[in-house]
Amino acid sequence: MVTAHSKPATWDIFCKVVDNFGDAGVCWRLARILQHEHGLRVRLWIDDLAPLQALCPAIDGDARAQRVENIDVRQWTVGARIPDDGAVVIEAFGCGLSDEHVTQMAARTHPPLWIVLEYLSAETWVDEHHRLASPHPRLALKRWFFFPGFTARTGGLLREADLPARRDAFGPEQQQAFWRSHGHTGAVSPVLKLSLFAYADAPVAAWLTVLAQGTQPVVVAVPGPSLLPAVQAVCGSAPHEGSALRRGALEVRLLPFLPQAQYDELLWACDFNLVRGEDSFVRAQWAARPLVWQPYRQEDGAHQRKMEAFLGRYGAGLPPATAAATAAFWRLWNGGSGDMVTAWAGLRAAAPDLAKHARHWADQLAAFRDLAAQLVEFAHDKVE
Repeated sequence: MVTAHSKPATWDIFCKVVDNFGDAGVCWRLARILQHEHGLRVRLWIDDLAPLQALCPAIDGDARAQRVENIDVRQWTVGARIPDDGAVVIEAFGCGLSDEHVTQMAARTHPPLWIVLEYLSAETWVDEHHRLASPHPRLALKRWFFFPGFTARTGGLLREADLPARRDAFGPEQQQAFWRSHGHTGAVSPVLKLSLFAYADAPVAAWLTVLAQGTQPVVVAVPGPSLLPAVQAVCGSAPHEGSALRRGALEVRLLPFLPQAQYDELLWACDFNLVRGEDSFVRAQWAARPLVWQPYRQEDGAHQRKMEAFLGRYGAGLPPATAAATAAFWRLWNGGSGDMVTAWAGLRAAAPDLAKHARHWADQLAAFRDLAAQLVEFAHDKVE
């Protein structure tokens, strides 16, 4: 337990990369907010630096120890020496600390506060399990479970203090500058602008084909190379970063993989965002734009339960027909059955309602305290 002799000023965040960019993205964002907005000393321990480097190009992918944006970044390897001066330990997504490390924590005169930061879920059981403790079976040590979420009874979502203001200041002129900075002309109405960040098993080619065969001009911005095979299958040419490929009503703009700040700008520059995982899912909600989510696939089907739980919460504020159209497309996008032409037509028809709702939803979430602030408050509450 943290005591008054060890004020929670130094935090260790441990991250194992499972969902490629998602785990690294959440942990880096949390580390930045804890340091920049709460003045804490933060050490981020991560087992794979490559995804973190993609999200923050200032990271040296070969350095075992480095300091970036006043955050100590350490490569987390087997046998890595963990300093024993940290007052708070964040075990991100239940990644698992070694027995040696846990024993070391328990042996300290003032053991650190051990928090398991769980994955985001809208499921109802999250409210009851948030902030519960689990005693270690052998050692005088507790793990406290902290759940992000969408209600006042959860830990909320990660959000920088100035995020809503920066989003709202990103107007047409800034959007045009964003497109030009990546070698493209500005995309203005009546062109529908969409961003696409998905796993390879999403029905991307089928969706792009429907867009190409439509009557409304559509721009789809694709950051990173992971979906290039599907783009090539539809557009019939060998794509490369920075190119714009066209078929019918469709224009696909290939962007580089974007660091976190630039990815926010992409979301703000689009009318509709298709996202995946956890970090981009949260950022799409803060963008206050209509969205489609593809959760990280889990063998036990937990991703489907998470999707349905979110649809239930998100759809509660929508007209029934709009909620049904949203659910139909999301389910098809996540491996369900259905006709892509019909599903996309339904979602497009619901766009005006979804645009209004997206802003209302973002404002509603912003009324809750953000995740980092709640973690800091929780840590101080545990000081004896």
